[in-house]
Amino acid sequence: MQLERLTLDRFRCFSSVQWQPEPGINLIVGDNGVGKTSLLEAAHLLANGRSFRGRVRDGLVRHGDESLEIFAQWREGESRNRRAGLRHSGRDWQARLDGQVVASLAELCTALAVLSFEPGSHALVSGGSEARRRCIDWALFHVEPEFLSVWRRCARAIKQRNALLKARPRAADLDPWDHELAVAGEAITRMRALYLAKLEPFLADNLTRFVPELGPFALEFLPGWKRDSQPLLSALAQARERDLALGHGSVGPHRADWRLAFERLPDWSVVSRGQEKLVALSCVLAQARCHAASRGEWPVIAFDDLGSELDGEHQSRVLQDLATSGAQVLVTGTAIPSTMTAANATVFHVEHGQIRRRN
Repeated sequence: MQLERLTLDRFRCFSSVQWQPEPGINLIVGDNGVGKTSLLEAAHLLANGRSFRGRVRDGLVRHGDESLEIFAQWREGESRNRRAGLRHSGRDWQARLDGQVVASLAELCTALAVLSFEPGSHALVSGGSEARRRCIDWALFHVEPEFLSVWRRCARAIKQRNALLKARPRAADLDPWDHELAVAGEAITRMRALYLAKLEPFLADNLTRFVPELGPFALEFLPGWKRDSQPLLSALAQARERDLALGHGSVGPHRADWRLAFERLPDWSVVSRGQEKLVALSCVLAQARCHAASRGEWPVIAFDDLGSELDGEHQSRVLQDLATSGAQVLVTGTAIPSTMTAANATVFHVEHGQIRRRN
């Protein structure tokens, strides 16, 4: 997958800018605050339906304007050209994919594949379960054709069931939504478990290379209820009284999680921030490799401020690997690091709201 054109209008500090990244490694340099990260953020927003720096209403729309617009054109495989556009005000949005109006941002998530590693990515290791669920669901949107429809069915069932729980319904009123959630939730859970099994060997290889000091690891999937002892429908019935008291569901696929346990790391509280970042990086790159193995092409990989996130040795190792993979890589930094020389990067400079390619 190759991003060929990215256009931003009224996005953060940019009034209007167009960027045409090249295949291979692209380095975007410039002073702090000139908009380097915004280019990666816009691609991530279009591909994931959300920014990695917060909600759209929290500063993404250029000051004084009412909405932002993003347009992207990319190539899949050898010759398939695709395009997508998004207009977002922070309250409502409109989007098109290949010229057709889309009803859900989730549809965009099945099209353009962008994986990002940025200063907040350590939350994949140290944060709550939502980031880890999004991680595996991102992959399933792209590699499992049935996932989008099942995900929608599950999301609708959760929403309707929670609305009923707040209204203190009769028990019989919950039965249809319990059944609907059980069917969709069991299907999503099977897909998630199978994906993590596929991901594990790629993750094992990366962890051995980047954090060998942590030793062997175990990858555990937590489906959101005690799946080994009861089906989801039974778990929902058992949790009904508690859910009525809470006003929302306490078990199900929306509570799913996965975690890593290392032989030489009995307590995550003693891990360094550097090790957290390397474990998170291992997860992101494992996803990229797993995606490439499943789809036959790499996703676009975005590294924000790589120089501050990784030391020189790890930067060099990552970029040299990716330079030979065929992946398109977008990297931001305040200067051209020495590791880029070997990677043969295309360099772009951002200044005064414009982006220019360096010769």
